[in-house]
Amino acid sequence: MKSCEVTLVTATSFCDEGKKMAAGKASGESKEDSLSLTAEEEEVLSGLDSRLFGFVRLHEDGARTKTLLGKAVRCYESLILKTEGKVESDTFCQLGHFNLLLEDYPKALSAYQRYYSLQSDYWKNAVFLYGLGLVYFYYNAFHWAIKAFQEVLYVDPSFCRAKEIHLRLGLMFKVNTDYESSLKHFQLALIDCHPCTLSKVEIQFHIAHLYETQKKYHFAKEAYEQLLQTENLPAQVKATILQQLGWMHHNVDLLGDKATKERYAIQYLQKSLEADPNSGQCWYFLGRCYSSIGKVQDAFVSYRQSIDKSEASADTWCSIGVLYQQQNQPMDALQAYICAVQLDHGHAAAWMDLGTLYESCSQPQDAIKCYLNATRCKSCANTSTLAGRIKFLQAQLCNLPQSSLQNKTKLLPSIEEAWSLPIPAELTSRQGAMNTAQQASKTHHPKTEPVLGLSQTPILQQPLPVQMIPSSQVDGLSSPAKKKRISSPIKHLEQLHANTDNLNPAQKLMLEQLENHFVSMQQGLHKGQSSHFSGPTDEQSSFPTGPAQYLEAASIGIQKQTGTQEAAHNHLSSHFSTSGGQQGTTFTKESQPSGIRSLVPETSRNAGDISNGCAVVKELSDHVQQLTVEPVCGPNHRNCTSPNLLISDSPHVSVSLIGKASDSVGTGAYDKASNTYPAIHTKTNNSNTSSASSVVFTTIPFSKSTEQTTTHSVSSLNSPQNRLHTINRKGLENVQSSEKPDLPLISFKSDPQIIPSMSMSIYSNSTEVLKACRNLGNNGLSSSPIFFDKCPPPRPPSSPYPPLPKDKLNPPTPSIYLENKRDAFFPPLHQFCTNPKNPVTVIRGLAGALKLDLGLFSTKTLVEANNEHMVEVRTQLLQPADENWDPTGTKKIWRCESNRSHTTIAKYAQYQASSFQESLREENEKRMQNKDYSDNESTASNISGKRRKGPFKTIKFGTNIDLSDDKKWKLQLHELTKLPAFVRVVSAGNLLSHLGHSILGMNTVQLYMKVPGSRTPGHQENNNFCSVNINIGPGDCEWFVVPEDYWGVLNDFCEKNNLNFLMSSWWPNLEDLYEANVPVYRFIQRPGDLVWINAGTVYWVQAIGWCNNIAWNVGPLTACQYKLAVERYEWNKLQSVKSLVPMVHLSWNMARNIKVSDPKLFEMIKYCLLKVLKQCQTLREALITAGKEVIWHGRTSDEPAHYCSICEVEVFDLLFVTNESNSQKTYIVHCQDCARKTSRNLDNFVVLEQYKMEDLMQVYDQFTLVPSVSSSSS
Repeated sequence: MKSCEVTLVTATSFCDEGKKMAAGKASGESKEDSLSLTAEEEEVLSGLDSRLFGFVRLHEDGARTKTLLGKAVRCYESLILKTEGKVESDTFCQLGHFNLLLEDYPKALSAYQRYYSLQSDYWKNAVFLYGLGLVYFYYNAFHWAIKAFQEVLYVDPSFCRAKEIHLRLGLMFKVNTDYESSLKHFQLALIDCHPCTLSKVEIQFHIAHLYETQKKYHFAKEAYEQLLQTENLPAQVKATILQQLGWMHHNVDLLGDKATKERYAIQYLQKSLEADPNSGQCWYFLGRCYSSIGKVQDAFVSYRQSIDKSEASADTWCSIGVLYQQQNQPMDALQAYICAVQLDHGHAAAWMDLGTLYESCSQPQDAIKCYLNATRCKSCANTSTLAGRIKFLQAQLCNLPQSSLQNKTKLLPSIEEAWSLPIPAELTSRQGAMNTAQQASKTHHPKTEPVLGLSQTPILQQPLPVQMIPSSQVDGLSSPAKKKRISSPIKHLEQLHANTDNLNPAQKLMLEQLENHFVSMQQGLHKGQSSHFSGPTDEQSSFPTGPAQYLEAASIGIQKQTGTQEAAHNHLSSHFSTSGGQQGTTFTKESQPSGIRSLVPETSRNAGDISNGCAVVKELSDHVQQLTVEPVCGPNHRNCTSPNLLISDSPHVSVSLIGKASDSVGTGAYDKASNTYPAIHTKTNNSNTSSASSVVFTTIPFSKSTEQTTTHSVSSLNSPQNRLHTINRKGLENVQSSEKPDLPLISFKSDPQIIPSMSMSIYSNSTEVLKACRNLGNNGLSSSPIFFDKCPPPRPPSSPYPPLPKDKLNPPTPSIYLENKRDAFFPPLHQFCTNPKNPVTVIRGLAGALKLDLGLFSTKTLVEANNEHMVEVRTQLLQPADENWDPTGTKKIWRCESNRSHTTIAKYAQYQASSFQESLREENEKRMQNKDYSDNESTASNISGKRRKGPFKTIKFGTNIDLSDDKKWKLQLHELTKLPAFVRVVSAGNLLSHLGHSILGMNTVQLYMKVPGSRTPGHQENNNFCSVNINIGPGDCEWFVVPEDYWGVLNDFCEKNNLNFLMSSWWPNLEDLYEANVPVYRFIQRPGDLVWINAGTVYWVQAIGWCNNIAWNVGPLTACQYKLAVERYEWNKLQSVKSLVPMVHLSWNMARNIKVSDPKLFEMIKYCLLKVLKQCQTLREALITAGKEVIWHGRTSDEPAHYCSICEVEVFDLLFVTNESNSQKTYIVHCQDCARKTSRNLDNFVVLEQYKMEDLMQVYDQFTLVPSVSSSSS
């Protein structure tokens, strides 16, 4: 693909264009003529697309640009109408770009969808994918924004807006708690020298905050303090950094004793307020600090300042309530708490504090109601404690005589009476008025200075056109016009009632929906007044009486995660609120980082189009805005539905139409339409394979899990109105003009951003390949997908169809029982294990049959051999093998706690032995107890219940112990040579033996030392290679195995649970898998048993007893293994994850060393060689053309493959090394794309060549298909 090169657009040409446009208007040209574009206008428009988002000004001196874009939109819409939608697909793509630049996101999304439905190879258009990703990002549909942005970087790694993409990916991964990925993308954005909507210090701030969120407080503190040393630091950035430092000192015990911490915290916060005195969030934090040291009056003053800055929230009022309660002012405390829960019905801490207040005033009935409300809040972390407290109070009430309850004088109004108290109502209405005034102020002053490029107030979720979203997804998307949601439907209802006789069928349908919606709303409001105190559920709180945005975003729109559980009594948790997400924080709003809850119920899928826009746009709904879903049916979808999904031109109109999903439209079709965008024609494929070479991915998926709401959107990233001079300041565009042009001084070549195709057969010789590559220049091919560049980016496979019946979801595990050595070396055993139909094979009795001395791997022998050898330790929670609970034991989760540390074999052996001794003692104690108690079953059930519900015991798992050193572990490694060739660590038929260097744990042996409960979390092997695992004993292990076909389903589950399938630690919930018709093999591995994990199989293991295991990877010489390995290589590249197996390097070594007779395997390897040969030659030509010298470097025999030190992709043959690194002989390698991001013209780099082109040509030509033995004998 051609890179997005920047060219200059002269100011005078566009000024002349502006004059022509003005002259045209003055001359009063006809309406038809006004909808046609001149040649000059078309030329200007050809340089406007999604890449200019954030870099073109439309609201200051860019009125002519905005006018031109508007004219172009009207012209394109008119053309679409005239042709009845029969226009080139590029027309819709351009229409999407123009609407994106105009910030008309619903229309942009519609146009992009239409382009997608018409353009089968849409994925080749990086500019389209980028625009689509920006729209998703605007709507906070992060799941799908991530996918779109990843595909841009996959198809065009040198994309000119890669820095913008990395920045957004960093922000989204931080929201999703995938901190490792977030840090990687922030760092990639930081090293990129291209222009960006955020400055370098702002990106550095996000990295510092990421450390804080990860609880790496010392790293965060160091990063913040280093930023403060930056010269000319903007005041807002400085204020935010000081605020974060102050709040961190208040919360983190590691930063000193309490008195010292609070002193520093107050100093930092006061300095922050000097830089920005209008930060209500900072005033709130300061009030919390004063409260913690007993300065009550100062705390009240700070809280009042916070409210006066129009940033009052439920947190603030809850804290005020705690202060009043501490000062023995229960009535004032009650009013403050009521204000808090009215602002945020789901504020668990406020409900708990309110319950405590009632309990202290001897009003247990009201206390119970408040505690019940707290337990129903999704943010509540003390559910079990509160449940016990509720039972205790209920027992008390049962023991009290009824007369005493009736005659007792109440110190406080009941909860029902308190809800209508005048003071909280007055306060909340005052706050609502202030928020309204603030919004009005922002309307008149759109250029409010952003902080760190982020909104100073919580950024509301922007609504996707709601009729396009499955109802299960709407809850996560809320409207910028929340306050109009009650009045707007009523207004439309009144208008339609007044004209009932004149309504068309669509409008009558809409009237019926609005009536039903209004009745439901009224019932909800009435219920909220009468029975709200029994627990304000999400439905009940859809129309709150006060602002729902209780959680302010530290004036930077980042993850606040503020909890407010300030203790007024001992049984409540301590008051703890943080912007860094510290342990123990009680999050409100479904424990999400956002303080904003969706107010949108399920979508009505049959809502009519009531847009009152212009006639032209309304008629366009047939071609652009009205997208009809074809029946979604195929191998993966049983049900077929075809609802009409209409996009309203007005977000406000769309919101007014929202109601409960129509009963006539089933939701199942959407729930089962895995990864299918509902508003476009779904193209199905009957193939169940995940091969990128055979599956055509033709749908833009839309998330099933967009219910995550967050304040992490970025205002300046979401707005194309960023100041251009911040880019020009860097000297990138130094064109000076006395008259400012409307267009920025940067624009892009109008060449279509489509991957160039260079067809070449694998049967062409190397000379023909190189000849075809000559004089092509640098077309971005150097980093294009190596293996499947003619196919879409890789996607996970959908669940196999038809689904298995429920009685087939626990299949028997393929097992082979060996009696002697002859059985172990019987050829069909190899064939059975490598058969793709068998995801796992258990070879029973292998050690006995081969007379393996497993004692060489026992803990005792290991200690005697190398007691100081390093052991990686994983600290985990002891849980039942088929369950995974959160640390509190309240709910089943997928995230598996597994924290890393290190020790030695001797120390872990001591722990392993002491764990065994402790278990013996516990068992003896239980036996004694069972003798004393007759009710043994009851006792056992109680113990089992406690084990389930926690608190769970902590255990340590010794993992990844390297046994690669043949000097240290000579006896152990020699013993393994007794194994059959196909499972040996080293053999000619093992692909990994042809790498030429070691990859620890893959082509070397690793040892695992376990105690009961030690877990190897769910995963596939690196690059989908096969795995061999032998249990040394003495205890057993339990295995759970899922076939490779279903890894896409598990990937979906991981995404739903905010987990990274490749990098996170996860333990599947078996109930989820069975519900999704995923088969699970489950078996016990006993001492001496060998488990063969086939290519691509997903599995997880838990130790039942005390045991050791040894394991390594094997690569059978089969087409299936190679295919799955390269598919994972490409998937890793898409996910920005390093592939431990360098498949390009391995493929060339295979071509040198192996004779291949399998035609499928030969074709795949040969195709890889062809692609790499083309890329090497193309890159060489480009470097020579640019005058860049290529220096011969060569390579040693055992030299490992090279990876880019920045993005971690494999770098083959041509290594880009900095001048400094080259002179110091350290050779820090970069890929071409990262090198160009760091130094555009590669001035700071030398290019080292490791292979002569003649050598590669020779290997390529000599690698030919060898006739198989069977065919030659015949």
